[in-house]
Amino acid sequence: MRFCLHPLHGMLLMPQIISLLILGVLVVFVLPTTAEADQALLPQALHGCSDHCGNVTIPYPFGMAKGCYRGPEFYINCTTGTTPDEEPIPYLTKRSGTDNLIQIHVTNISLKGELHVLQPITRACDADLSVGLETDLPLPPPFTFSNTKNNFFTIGCGSSGNLLGFRPGLGLDGHTLSNIHRYCFTFCDDNSSGNDTDLVITDDSCSGFACSLSSLPSGVQYISIILSRSIPTNWDSSYPCRYAFLAEKSEFTFSPNTSFQQLSNTSHLPVVVNWEIGDHGPCDLEQRSKLVDFACKGNSTCINWPNVIRPTGYICQCKEGYQGNPYLPDGCQDIDECKSNPCYAGSCVNTPGNYSCICPNGMKGKSCKDKSKTIVIIVMGISVILALLVGSSCSIYWGMKQRRYIKLKEKYFQDNGGLLLQQKLANHGIETTRIFCAEELEKATNNYDDGGVLGKGSYGIVYKGILPNNRTVAIKKSKIGAPTQSEQFVNELVVLSEINHRNVVRLLGCCLETEVPLLVYEFITNGTLFEHVHGKENKRSSLTWELRLKIAAETAGALAYLHSSTFMQIIHRDVKATNILLDENYTAKVSDFGASVLIPLDQTEIVTFVEGTLGYLDPAYLQSNQLTEKSDVYSFGVVLAELLTSKVAFSYDRPESERSLARMFVCAVEEERLNHILDGDIVSEGNIETVRNVARLAKRCLKLKGEERPTMREVATELEGMRIMANHPWGTNADDNLGPEDQTSLSLGSPSNTSDDDIRGDCGPCTTITTGTTSRSI
Repeated sequence: MRFCLHPLHGMLLMPQIISLLILGVLVVFVLPTTAEADQALLPQALHGCSDHCGNVTIPYPFGMAKGCYRGPEFYINCTTGTTPDEEPIPYLTKRSGTDNLIQIHVTNISLKGELHVLQPITRACDADLSVGLETDLPLPPPFTFSNTKNNFFTIGCGSSGNLLGFRPGLGLDGHTLSNIHRYCFTFCDDNSSGNDTDLVITDDSCSGFACSLSSLPSGVQYISIILSRSIPTNWDSSYPCRYAFLAEKSEFTFSPNTSFQQLSNTSHLPVVVNWEIGDHGPCDLEQRSKLVDFACKGNSTCINWPNVIRPTGYICQCKEGYQGNPYLPDGCQDIDECKSNPCYAGSCVNTPGNYSCICPNGMKGKSCKDKSKTIVIIVMGISVILALLVGSSCSIYWGMKQRRYIKLKEKYFQDNGGLLLQQKLANHGIETTRIFCAEELEKATNNYDDGGVLGKGSYGIVYKGILPNNRTVAIKKSKIGAPTQSEQFVNELVVLSEINHRNVVRLLGCCLETEVPLLVYEFITNGTLFEHVHGKENKRSSLTWELRLKIAAETAGALAYLHSSTFMQIIHRDVKATNILLDENYTAKVSDFGASVLIPLDQTEIVTFVEGTLGYLDPAYLQSNQLTEKSDVYSFGVVLAELLTSKVAFSYDRPESERSLARMFVCAVEEERLNHILDGDIVSEGNIETVRNVARLAKRCLKLKGEERPTMREVATELEGMRIMANHPWGTNADDNLGPEDQTSLSLGSPSNTSDDDIRGDCGPCTTITTGTTSRSI
């Protein structure tokens, strides 16, 4: 047996981290950081011109009125809204060579040579579409689509996206334009079952499955996007729409869960466009020409803007130490660095485009950060000593904390019966099950959230959990302070470790390193038999008689296995409807072995404290404290009575003489009025004989004297025989071959051929048996 210990890797790194922090503090003390300059907002447009259209800044060389822009290519048409509350919208406006008006919605203008614009999405939602849809995205010169910040996307199942682009430059055929082609194809797996619930896209890689992308070359000015369907797919009904569009990389990321919905409600997406000053070529030509209209003004520099094969234009930027609009006269203004106090010591003197520090004695450098060699050595020595002291102290502290953490887990391991468990498993020759770590089970249950509670019992709570491998499990957490919780936990684990039966819930592992012990079971999906028979949330069961008989036979088989097929006899001691689980196929699974007892094969009974549930308790066991396998037979007889009547085992809502279902059931059989308490929804002429036989069997299981009850093996054999007979072609029609007198004798409630005088001494008020200080009704 082992238990999980997680070394505190993060804790072991803390000394190094704290040492670095100490050194960082010393460095901050010696080398202070420089604050950013606090500069007033500088003008962006020519004097007398507006620099805003709505909430978008319009800097020169762009403008919105005649005389406010450098050239017609930089004209921005600021359209007013239809209502006073509607923001104006800026459009880049120009007429093409065919006199078609180009209007592009601008959302931002950067002086670094970029525009952010909105471009339409090409979409098709007709599943029968075979002819492509085309969308044109023209840009007037000197504007081009950014090749570093945009991607061409095609979204959908069985979609084909074709991007045809043109860019200026010397083409292979001698023309001034070269063609650019980009193709994107998407597919969806057609090997699905065709069920719409199976057609769910989960791949978000955009590598072909429902999404494909391609990059652009530089310098593309005109784009035409063609969208068509490549092949029809089974996915058309689930994802009927296809899309092709150019979009800014940072503004669109494909996600199967959201992208299709977002694209269906979106008509445009942001795209980044490059711009340049292209009047007379790149910087060298402009500067050699010494033209009066050279765009870069005082305190600015010219930067070539690369395009296709060779630079075709340029942009301007302020020199270092200056800020503002480099296209405006006196637009680049000096930054007063002294406002951010860049000098560590001494005084700061601002100069055009720069600054200087007047340093005190012993300091030098531009920011007075450098000291004499002796001072540096002293500071470094103190820093190293402090770092060593702090690092050593932290190592000792975290080491002690780690040892306490390990000792605490060892304490929990022992308190939860780990040593006892090792001893019992070794004595029985049982191999250990998986040992789970506490952190793993906390994560699986969302820190034991109340919303995941599957059920509560006298010794603990059962939670639904999902392990890292996505396996759903049931986790039983013992209650803090529950009496003999360690013994109960170890007992249940030992019992379950040796059981291998399809109708017994399977134990997957345990956890011993927590304050209370934990057991991990397979998850049974369909709830308890109690919920199905008596209704959950006031809803009646839909269990047919055939299903009830099947569940009874499977449960009896599991109990018979426990009584006779293991190396030591196992008495469940708490057989009841809530401890019988049902899976998705309504297969019975016996659960909750916290009260079970192991009896050596050479013994037939054991004296122990009475445990069980009111209504299911064996009266002989309750009176004598002597537990035998026949106690499980009695409890199972109550379960059979529940299956026949759909009544709970014990209820204070019923009259006193009828509170105990066992007593009421036996009295009804003896008084030939069983038909009065049977569930009429499950009884029919076709199954009346089988129902009567099961009632007889239940009556025998409920005998007061344990030695007169059948064994669970006999019960299981009889129930399985009834199932076979009921499913046989003559099983449901056997009564058709009987005469009227014979059929009358088989009516429900007819007395059994066996003597039942010892089942109940009388059918009057409930008998009360008192043992010790505990009084229980049976």
